[in-house]
Amino acid sequence: MNRTALPRLAAARRKGRWRLMLMLMLPAMLCLLAGLDAALILLDLPAPMMFSSWGQAHGLLLVFGFAGSLIALERAVALGKLAGYAAPLCLSLGGLAQLFTVPQWIPAGLFIAGLATLLGVYIPLWRRQRAHAVMIQMIGACAGLGAAILWAGAVRISLLLPWLAVFLIATIAGERVELARIQISARAEHAAVLLNLGLLLAAAASTLFVQIGSVLFGCFLLGLVIWLVRHDVARRTINSTGAPRFMAACLLAGYFWLLVAAVVWALGYPASIARYDTVIHAVFLGFAISMIMAHASTILPAVLAINLPYHRAMWIPAAMLHLGMVLRIWLGDGLGVQILWKAGGASNVAALLLFAAIAVYSALQAAGQAKKEAAHHA
Repeated sequence: MNRTALPRLAAARRKGRWRLMLMLMLPAMLCLLAGLDAALILLDLPAPMMFSSWGQAHGLLLVFGFAGSLIALERAVALGKLAGYAAPLCLSLGGLAQLFTVPQWIPAGLFIAGLATLLGVYIPLWRRQRAHAVMIQMIGACAGLGAAILWAGAVRISLLLPWLAVFLIATIAGERVELARIQISARAEHAAVLLNLGLLLAAAASTLFVQIGSVLFGCFLLGLVIWLVRHDVARRTINSTGAPRFMAACLLAGYFWLLVAAVVWALGYPASIARYDTVIHAVFLGFAISMIMAHASTILPAVLAINLPYHRAMWIPAAMLHLGMVLRIWLGDGLGVQILWKAGGASNVAALLLFAAIAVYSALQAAGQAKKEAAHHA
């Protein structure tokens, strides 16, 4: 094979992988769009698709159908085995199945299959590294699987919140431990594992003993937030410029909202509408979406085999996200100002859509630049 053929073969392989990843990402993106549509319905605001039944699917659409699919896809790419891609596909299809009039066992079965496969993907990854970070992410997958099984058994979503929270929190915490492992001691890594394990056990306790379990969950979550803030490099990179500063700002803002959720949970089960709304959106919006924004320019290129450089415009949707959180939680839930609660929710929806648009623009701009450079060197 001549030298000119090798780059062409590599480019063809990247193109084929990009197409496969795009096909797997498409149902996850549909879950995101449907979840945002459902959010507008729950806010009693105009939505493109006004199906009232979608409101009930809102939570699992975004947690499993969107975020869970992204997590599973990234892990499948890391494993490099075809079977691993069943996890993101099952999760996103399970999310979309909720939008139709089908028996609950169908989306529940897809969620269980997807999360069981994700847990199975972590086993060979653990054998490769024997890393604390992988163990923490396995705890997250166990929590997600537990939530799916309980949901299949008709347990209320309100009782599943801690399980769903651990699924995302432990997965993200494992990623941060992985990035910090060079700078932290083995003792600190052990502490991170124990805090996440305690979080999982407290989630189980909160299902059986709602009040005391919720307090325990809040206390373990508070400990984990303190650990993350203390050991995360974001405290130093916030003083840098460009992409590192943007990532650090998103990380620290996310930890703040996780702290808010921890304090509310530590005060007992969030029985009131305001407290319930606060813990849900502090974790799944303020924390999880801020983390996705922070890692978008590093994780998505590895998954999709594309270049997605940081763009200064990414600050706009990030600011909109956290401004919307302030309006919704502090002024809406806290002071009971309904119009600000709606405005905050609308700002959150707009922030996600704008960030996705900027990411697509940045990727297309980078692809165009790469083509020009390739043509110049040809």
